[in-house]
Amino acid sequence: MARPSPLENAIISDPAVHGGEPIVAGTATPVRAIAELFNQGLAAEEIQLHLPHLQLAQVFAALAYYLSHRQQIDQHITANHIPDEWAGRRFDPATGNVQ
Repeated sequence: MARPSPLENAIISDPAVHGGEPIVAGTATPVRAIAELFNQGLAAEEIQLHLPHLQLAQVFAALAYYLSHRQQIDQHITANHIPDEWAGRRFDPATGNVQ
């Protein structure tokens, strides 16, 4: 029986973290965060500079996961997009209003 590769173990889904969205194992960093930086044109080495708590191997694992699950991760990106008109504004959870 084939053993999972370290790459396959680098990305997990935990229902207790981000509602089960794929994350980098050992962190709470969602794959979508890495994918968004990649989609902005950053290389893996540059992404790691923006997320210094990650090792470069973790960034590559997340990118590999993203490229093989692109539709799923793109849905997470869309669902978590902050509207441009909210930039610089505050959300009040008590009222549900953006101020």
